[in-house]
Amino acid sequence: MRLGLTCSRFTWPGGDAAIAARFAAVARGADQAGLHSLWVMDHLFQIPNFGQAEEPMLEAYGALSYAAALTTRITLGTLVTCPVYREPGMLMKQVGTLDALSGGRAVLGIGAGWYEPEARGLGLPFPARAERFERLEETLRIARRMAGGDDTPYRGRHYTLERPLNAPRARPPILVGGGGERKTLRMVAEYADACNLLHGADVRHKLGVLRAHCVRLGRPYDEIEKTLHMRIPDGETIEESTQRCVTLAAQGIDHVIVTVPDPSTGHWLSHLAALAARIAPVVPAGRAEPTLAAH
Repeated sequence: MRLGLTCSRFTWPGGDAAIAARFAAVARGADQAGLHSLWVMDHLFQIPNFGQAEEPMLEAYGALSYAAALTTRITLGTLVTCPVYREPGMLMKQVGTLDALSGGRAVLGIGAGWYEPEARGLGLPFPARAERFERLEETLRIARRMAGGDDTPYRGRHYTLERPLNAPRARPPILVGGGGERKTLRMVAEYADACNLLHGADVRHKLGVLRAHCVRLGRPYDEIEKTLHMRIPDGETIEESTQRCVTLAAQGIDHVIVTVPDPSTGHWLSHLAALAARIAPVVPAGRAEPTLAAH
């Protein structure tokens, strides 16, 4: 079983001037602790679950490029990109640049988006939910096409690309976030290398739905890595964290991505290093090997 870390807050003692050093400590610490992945949210304002809108929030791909320069082995991605914030071709150029500069460690994490206040606040488009899902699917189609080296014109309902050229050619794994059973998990089965569920989801049921989509589409279920995002609260012991991960593995989760109160501190980096070592030998139900990896 693999362990990942999301850096979901940039509010540290010392204010904005401390962000660079603290985030560097997170990136280096996660890399050196043996974690498999490092993620940031693709949000523009801080979201209600983690703080106030006025708290600092870094642009995701700038932050990940900074992390890439500070690390050597950890995979890097967003949980998750909102497709309507960037045109698909530009998004693939951003992810491709991250992939090239990190030595092939980028992951394209993407979902339909949900936080309208930040889009309206910064003057970005935020269409109705049904259209966001349509745009998500078109973005996934374009991403797969560009990753495969097909630069012939693409003409869809929402996007037209005359030449979706991908150079340097990037083939990042695609993770689709969300547990929607009719649309999201079907898109995972059709386009993605991994899914991401939120803690509290009925994991066995959601993965059963995903399996059914895979059967219908003729996609091998075991090709898809099953990830889940959860918080580790203050005061949780390493034994408690380990047991939570083991329970999730028994339900079919391959890769647990956690957020902790302050991942830049020695205490939490030690906790995560110990947790990564403890769960590494755990084989999730139904899988012999986890699969989402830098290429």
